[in-house]
Amino acid sequence: MQFSQIQHCSVVVQNLERAAAFYRDVLGLTEIEIPSTFKPAGLKVRWFRLGAQQIHLLKDAENPPNTQHHMALQVDDAQAARAWMKAKGFEVEETILIPGADRFFVRDPDGNLIEIIEWKEPYQNIVVSSAH
Repeated sequence: MQFSQIQHCSVVVQNLERAAAFYRDVLGLTEIEIPSTFKPAGLKVRWFRLGAQQIHLLKDAENPPNTQHHMALQVDDAQAARAWMKAKGFEVEETILIPGADRFFVRDPDGNLIEIIEWKEPYQNIVVSSAH
C-alpha cells in the first residue's frame, strides 16, 4: 500500500451559503455535485474542486476559534493573491518566512485559516531519519 496525495480536506462552517460564496466567488473554486447518496441522508455539505483535489464544506459542527489548523493553497503569484484578498476586504496575516516561498494567511468567513503560498524555488525535501 502506498499513499499518493491528499484527495480532499474538510472545512467546518456555520453558514453553508456564505462559505460556499467565499470558496466559489472569492477563491474561484468550481463547485461540484455531491454524491447522490448524501441527499437522502440530509447531509449539509458542499464540495469544490481544486485541481485533482477537493475541498468539502461541512455545516453544523464545532469550529474552535483561533486554531492554527489550516490548509494551504498554492498560487502562481502570491503578491497578486494578497492584493486580491485585500481588495475583497479580507485581512492578510503575514507569517514566518520560508526560504524560496512567498506566503500569507487569510481566514474564511467562519474563521478557518487558509495559507496562500507561492513556491518560487523547489522545497528541499530532506528526509528526516527516524531514531529506532
